[in-house]
Amino acid sequence: MTAALFEQREDPGKAASATLAVLVHIALAVLLVYGIRWQTRSPEAVEVELVRAVPAPPVAAVEPPPEPAQPPKVAPKPEPKVEPKPAPPKPDIALKEKEKPKPEPKPVPKAEPRPEPDKASRQLMAEALKREQQQLEARKAEQELAQMKAAQAAAARSKATADYIGRIRGKIKSNIVLPPDIKGNPEAIFDVVQLPSGEILSVKLKKSSGHPAYDNAVERAILKSSPLPKPEQGDLFSRSLELKFRPLEE
Repeated sequence: MTAALFEQREDPGKAASATLAVLVHIALAVLLVYGIRWQTRSPEAVEVELVRAVPAPPVAAVEPPPEPAQPPKVAPKPEPKVEPKPAPPKPDIALKEKEKPKPEPKPVPKAEPRPEPDKASRQLMAEALKREQQQLEARKAEQELAQMKAAQAAAARSKATADYIGRIRGKIKSNIVLPPDIKGNPEAIFDVVQLPSGEILSVKLKKSSGHPAYDNAVERAILKSSPLPKPEQGDLFSRSLELKFRPLEE
């Protein structure tokens, strides 16, 4: 019974849907037909009328108005040079530091007059001066005596040395055999080295006499004289001697 009621009952929206579908199909068919006709329609011809252009009248050349004369340029006035003001002279060390006042000279104290020495003081001063003069004279005498003694000792030493060298030369001369052909009085000088005992170590000719025979004769005589004489005072001994010989000397 329920199914029969449902089938007998109509759906109100079904009729509206069917109607809407029919309208849509009709509108679609109209659009198709109209579109085909619009595409198959031939375009209408367009007529164009050509008109010859009339030449325009010549236009007179218009000269541009003259440019207004420019005013003459005025040279700018030179700006006056401002000379720098000379710097003020520096004060002479601030006027020598405002000229310090010179210190006032201190008064020199006057020397007090010395009191004159009395008679006793004068006598003491005279005695002291006399003693000083005596001492000076004594020292002077001592110096003179010492100088005299030194001179005497030097003279004595010189004499002893001369005697010592003379004895050596005398012994050597006694052994010289002079060659027969010597002319003049030439001098030969020899350096002799000896021992404290007087024995001769070496003889060397320092200066030739110019006569070789005489030089050889002297050298042989020196060697023959070894040992040489000894000095009387031991302090007069000299290891090195310089001996001079002449053929005509005594």
